[in-house]
Amino acid sequence: MIMDSYQNTLAFWQQKKITTTAELAAALNGYVVAFAYHSGKIENEKITYHDTREIFDHDGVSSYTGDLRTLYEIRNSKDASELILNAFGIRRRFDENFLKEVQFELTKNTYDVRRYQIGERPGEYKHHDYVTGREEVGALPEDVPAELSEIIVEVQNLSDKDSLVAAAYFHAKFENIHPFADGNGRTGRLAMNYILITHNHPPIVIHEEDRRLYYAALEVWDTKQELTPLIKFLQHQATKTWVKQIEKQHPHSVDRGR
Repeated sequence: MIMDSYQNTLAFWQQKKITTTAELAAALNGYVVAFAYHSGKIENEKITYHDTREIFDHDGVSSYTGDLRTLYEIRNSKDASELILNAFGIRRRFDENFLKEVQFELTKNTYDVRRYQIGERPGEYKHHDYVTGREEVGALPEDVPAELSEIIVEVQNLSDKDSLVAAAYFHAKFENIHPFADGNGRTGRLAMNYILITHNHPPIVIHEEDRRLYYAALEVWDTKQELTPLIKFLQHQATKTWVKQIEKQHPHSVDRGR
């Protein structure tokens, strides 16, 4: 059963009792590469696991034949991962400045000439309207600060037991608002995981091969303001993210929920 598998995943993480940056880094050994690869690949088909691992492990790539923007995106994901680790260590407040900094780290050196010409900059809310998706998602630029501030307040002061619902809610609303000129998906997924890890919940890899289910769950929110499909999807992805580690610790005890 998926729910039983998810509860096993939750218990696996919570028994670690992670409180420091070093403990979190140890728990996420290997995970950060998988997260960066899958989150980047959802938006950019040119990203490969090999290049991602090389950059995370060696801070560079050998025999690279891809484009420079893709290389920057992978390198940026490493910087953003470091930001999240350090933020966890000091229990940095989840606020607008934090979100802008996450987006800056993920998108620096990747905005194209056209975006720069019309005034867009990494780390700043969008200055122009970018309609996205079938349902014409995206708040008007002038509405972004107020709408984002409202959901940030809503997800603060959470109890740990509400963390997944709150993280799903934040992610759905964030993607619906589409506050930045670029990098909204990657920023939203990383911010969602920061909410989770600061509330004793395992971070989640949204696997690129499941992107259609992911987009479908977000679309249900856009059209019906119904969060249940996204919550169920994230529970399944949490199980998929950590199942191998749980099996190593407890062989033959994992129900994969298939």
